[in-house]
Amino acid sequence: MTKKLNILVINCGSSSLKFAVINEQNGEDALSGLAERLGSEDASITFKHQGNKQTQSLTTPFGHTEAISSVVKMASELDLSNTLSAIGHRVVHGGEAFTESAVITKQVIAAIKHTSNLAPLHNPANLLGIKAAQAAFPDLPQVAVFDTAFHQTMPEKAYMYAIDKDLYEEFGIRRYGFHGTSHYFVAQQAANMLKQPIEETSIITIHLGNGCSISAIELGQSVDTSLGMTPVEGLVMGTRSGDIDPGLIVYLMKQHNYTADQIDNLINKQSGLLGLSKLSNDCRTLEEAISDNDPQRKQSAKLAMDVFCYRVAKYIASFTVPLSKLDGIVFTGGIGENSDYVRREVCNQLSLLGIKLDDNRNLEARFGQDGFIN
Repeated sequence: MTKKLNILVINCGSSSLKFAVINEQNGEDALSGLAERLGSEDASITFKHQGNKQTQSLTTPFGHTEAISSVVKMASELDLSNTLSAIGHRVVHGGEAFTESAVITKQVIAAIKHTSNLAPLHNPANLLGIKAAQAAFPDLPQVAVFDTAFHQTMPEKAYMYAIDKDLYEEFGIRRYGFHGTSHYFVAQQAANMLKQPIEETSIITIHLGNGCSISAIELGQSVDTSLGMTPVEGLVMGTRSGDIDPGLIVYLMKQHNYTADQIDNLINKQSGLLGLSKLSNDCRTLEEAISDNDPQRKQSAKLAMDVFCYRVAKYIASFTVPLSKLDGIVFTGGIGENSDYVRREVCNQLSLLGIKLDDNRNLEARFGQDGFIN
């Protein structure tokens, strides 16, 4: 009988899908990879197996469903399907219904659907992953791990909005926070690098990708985070606006006849780096454009990146308020890990906090390599 020692982990982002078949005993990957730029003509999927890496560029639009199918097919070809004991899914929004991970049932799926309007770019993608995995592996237990769970330790003063309290009591309108699995993991890793218990560690963690967030972690617990009731608040993101004046929404609706759907599309899909630059939501494309010979492309890209980096730096400074000390600042996510440009531009605006970047270390800390850059 084949030993079932592996867990398939699926992370469906708004424009990407990360996956890994992980040995539950030693934590090693039997298969891992990334599908990125999903939904565009530049979509690609990369598989890593036994030290070998292969990337498939896809010339036709390639979405989450196709990506899941490719992962299932590759796992079958490598004879890994029969070794799976369970499947774990990252789910963005659990609302107040979930404060911890949950075995996926019809009731759990219904609750995830119910909160999809709070995370329109993510929860539907998460549900696609769950549906595809259940179809491929109907007999395996599947578990949802919620991004919002880690931030349930935030105090009321951090998660309450200064609006009519009845809205919280009746509809659960409050700040929830997201990227909890990411912030929790990198906080643990940072504490290990600092050689101190997580319960004695106070840090600021910054997740920068197509979605972005920052968290203040005091003695191992989340005490504040930038994302709010939905994954729109806070930092500038790939296509999401981050913080804006709420009055702007009222103005567009009253003075320019914007509908609720148009507002939703604007702040979720047409803003952020894409909206500012009018070029791309991808940081790599914008960094390349900054070095472009075309003055207009260069100016547009630089404006977007300047606003992006300034917002990160401003949030870092403000998130020192709930901390008793600051042991470190951690960058993670696709941009945070790989963009020495962003890390440099952010840290250079934090000299008042005594932040000083080592340029050589900053250049070396790329592609998932852990390291100190100060």
